Amino acid sequence: MSEKIRPEHLQRSAYVYVRQSTVHQVHHHREGQQLQYNLAQRAEQLGFAQVVVIDEDLGRSGSGLQDRPGFGRLLAAVCQGSVGAVLALEASRLARNNRDWQHLVDLCGLTETLIIDADGIYDPKQINDRLLLGLKGTMSEFELGLLRQRARQAYLQKVKRGCALWEVPV
Repeated sequence: MSEKIRPEHLQRSAYVYVRQSTVHQVHHHREGQQLQYNLAQRAEQLGFAQVVVIDEDLGRSGSGLQDRPGFGRLLAAVCQGSVGAVLALEASRLARNNRDWQHLVDLCGLTETLIIDADGIYDPKQINDRLLLGLKGTMSEFELGLLRQRARQAYLQKVKRGCALWEVPV
């Protein structure tokens, strides 16, 4: 167990946030979904007696353009001080924009809530951990922008070749 996980963390619940961006991913990429659900077992292995899985945002983007009731529920629980740790595979599961990510990191720092991902255990009150969490959020947002840019460029290439298809009205 990590020295960052203190008894007061273990007395509170661990929250596992499960999200996939699209309905297609939910139906066809079950491995990623299962990896996220397995975080509940990791929380138990770390010593958390109570684990809450939030999965109502499956099929919803984390870009900030879509309402995510599960993320709101997570933030509310963190604010109430009932969360010892938030577990997610990576920052992009929690948020794809820095506003949501930094808000979560700030709230976790204020309520002494840990953030745990596949790479490690982070205490947002510690300056080095906060720096790493900030970089993870920035990289997640950059990754989304890069994917959008690539998709747009590929689409424009199809248009130039005359291969772009539009649906004809019925």
